Amino acid sequence: MTSPRILLIVGGGIAAYKACELVRLIRKGGGSVRCVLTEGAQHFVTPMTLAALSENEVHTSLWDLKNETEMGHIQLSREANLVVVCPATADLMAKMAAGIADDMATTLLLATDKPVLAVPAMNVRMWLHPATQRNVATLKADGVTVLDPDEGPMACGEYGPGRLPEPPVIWDAIQRLISSDPFVSSEVETPGVLAGRHILVTAGPTHEPIDPVRYIANRSSGKQGYAIAEALAKLGARVTLVSGPTGLPAPAGVNRVDVETARQMAAAVDAALPADVAVMVAAVADWRVDTNADQKIKKDGTGAPPALSLVENPDILAGLGASDKRPRLLIGFAAETEKVVDHAVAKRERKGSDWIVANDVSGDVMGGDTNTIHIVTRDGVESWERLPKADVARRLAARIADELV
Repeated sequence: MTSPRILLIVGGGIAAYKACELVRLIRKGGGSVRCVLTEGAQHFVTPMTLAALSENEVHTSLWDLKNETEMGHIQLSREANLVVVCPATADLMAKMAAGIADDMATTLLLATDKPVLAVPAMNVRMWLHPATQRNVATLKADGVTVLDPDEGPMACGEYGPGRLPEPPVIWDAIQRLISSDPFVSSEVETPGVLAGRHILVTAGPTHEPIDPVRYIANRSSGKQGYAIAEALAKLGARVTLVSGPTGLPAPAGVNRVDVETARQMAAAVDAALPADVAVMVAAVADWRVDTNADQKIKKDGTGAPPALSLVENPDILAGLGASDKRPRLLIGFAAETEKVVDHAVAKRERKGSDWIVANDVSGDVMGGDTNTIHIVTRDGVESWERLPKADVARRLAARIADELV
């Protein structure tokens, strides 16, 4: 098996600077990459920069006498395992859809017989314009894989879909596309941007027994933690998922360790160390009963409830923060119902974690499929729009990859 060979076509948009990071991730993931810059792209990133990062010649012109005497554009289009257009501007996608070949990039795209991945990036109104949507539909019908752009604030000051996905997300899509193509996957090996990293994730609630029938618990469904574990595994990490009781299946490629109580979770976390990263998503019960009953507690007919003596459970996050086995990156979660960011800022300092991911759970977040989060670091607070939990997981995994690599 050989490393994946990527032909990267960089379009002329402000997001072109992210192509530099994508080249670095491809190289780090074991791949080789050759770059083609459109005329517009050269206003945002230089051929010298990409040549240094890729350690390969960068191509900019169809009229290169040395290369084109040997029909170099044809060779480039055929040597790669995959052609990636990133960023794919509205203009470039329109030319791709129409079959226009008026420069090096578009000629390569028309001449290639290899899979093509387009990663759009443009103003929100340009993305939503009917012409762009028609072009996207045409490209998909022609067999081109088109990633959905991210949603968020843009360089132009507007907000909405159209942002380029983060480079680790694009690298993940490259790997998935290569592995899904039977003619390509037999030739290449893609270890993933987080290959060689061990990441510990906790998820779900804990159940603290009162008697054989009743217990103290939180409302966590485990969905967000499981989605994060899955997203990290897709980026190549070795993931250990320590899970409280949930009805969720173990994500593919993840080693799941099932526990019930907070003390069992603390022991499983310690046993899973060392780890490069710990993402503590679990909603651990703060208290347990001092002594749980061996038999079901019965009502005595007086109307008086039984007296339950509560003791505090071990603080797993704080314990990791103070441990000599502390992961390089320690991430805690904070489920709050008021003053979400204020409580998260205080929690990060108190627990000794690098990040706190805070969310407001006063609505339908627990058990639901969407989430609105705030990432609190020593540098400040980053607030994300409301997203499906799977999208939160992918973006957070990409953010973790950026931190490590």
